[in-house]
Amino acid sequence: MVLLGQAVVSGILLGGMYALIAMGMTLVMGVMKIINLAHGALVMVGMYATYICFQQWGIDPYLGMFVAMPLLFLLGCLIQRFMINRLLHVESILPENQVLLTVGVMLVLTELVRLVFRSDYRSVATAYSGKTFFLGGVSVNVPMAVGFLIAMGFTYALHLFLTRTDLGRSIRATAQDREAALYMGVNAPRVTVITFGLGAALAAAGGSLLLPLFYLWPDIGHLFTAKSFIITILGGMGSMPGALLGGLALGVAESLGATYISMGYKDVVGLVIFLLVLLFLPGGLKSLLARR
Repeated sequence: MVLLGQAVVSGILLGGMYALIAMGMTLVMGVMKIINLAHGALVMVGMYATYICFQQWGIDPYLGMFVAMPLLFLLGCLIQRFMINRLLHVESILPENQVLLTVGVMLVLTELVRLVFRSDYRSVATAYSGKTFFLGGVSVNVPMAVGFLIAMGFTYALHLFLTRTDLGRSIRATAQDREAALYMGVNAPRVTVITFGLGAALAAAGGSLLLPLFYLWPDIGHLFTAKSFIITILGGMGSMPGALLGGLALGVAESLGATYISMGYKDVVGLVIFLLVLLFLPGGLKSLLARR
């Protein structure tokens, strides 16, 4: 039972940080109706920004996150404003051109980072990296616990922003019906730019929280794109509560798979869940929440 509890607690803590990253993809998907396959690359760029702050100026990763987030917000706004927006009103043979563009952005960002930092594996070692504390018989890693709490704080702040502010309500209105929002006076083009920037900032936040736990290299973005996509499908496209539940579910599933099967098959568990959800629950957890 102690081993099971250890696996579940570790999965929940990790899943909370996964969920924060996936919320950025979910937010963009809900408003713009496209799958941002550059999302993982934005996570990776945010991690490198935090890494530079740590290596060059000794800024703790949890503080460097507040440097990475504005930078990624600006980068996300620029990508949306000058690249994706150009395809919104262009008729083409392939309506998926916006998605293909995000693939191109992902490749460019990955190779630019590789050009600067090479493909070396890097890591961040802080004074608390190896520290743990115990809850009953369960050992809890300090960076995982702190990262989870910060991720939940950001999740609650995002909820307040979307439900209590005029800009947040405009984002929700645009997600529900873009044309109706336009008729009601919402500046939808501005909202989409800000939304993409927010998605990128959330990606940077999640990546910074995971930096003390993961090795860093340019291709790590592909891993987070896959995880974000799985969580988004699992939670139900465009659902923020679904993304939170999906992130926790994926974290627990990976932890149980690593504990009872093999560490080498940890990521395979997520892919199996992805296939099962597509086959038997195509609406994701959102469809279950809607029935209640």
